[in-house]
Amino acid sequence: MVCLGNICRSPLAQGILESKVKDLQIEVDSAGTAAYHIGNSPDPRSIAVGKKCNIDISRQKARQFSPSDFKAFTHIFAMDRSNNENIIAKTTSEEDVKKVRLILSNQNDVPDPYYGEAEGFENCFTLLDDACHQILNSLHNESR
Repeated sequence: MVCLGNICRSPLAQGILESKVKDLQIEVDSAGTAAYHIGNSPDPRSIAVGKKCNIDISRQKARQFSPSDFKAFTHIFAMDRSNNENIIAKTTSEEDVKKVRLILSNQNDVPDPYYGEAEGFENCFTLLDDACHQILNSLHNESR
């Protein structure tokens, strides 16, 4: 799960998907394409919206996306087109490119709630919860 700073959208996406795959042996992580918040906890508003739905993301720490993530993960989900392009720029093979896609199946961006109010974080959560449900279904279909 990748957004810009790894404190709003991608930590929520990580927490949501982890809650959905907890009975499966699937590693979920998040990162940012920028180095703005390395080592910081998620935005308090992301933590709060997660807690409302019994998802605790408070222990996560922001990190920057690395080319080694292409080796570590089979799927890389970008929160928006800009970050998708930033990730693709780090690829070194067509295999890596195939791992990267936007998290929303309709190819829209997950709006960055950072400069907004609590409603933006709630909207972000709703979009990501639906996307993670679709990812879970897709993972089940891939394993068949």
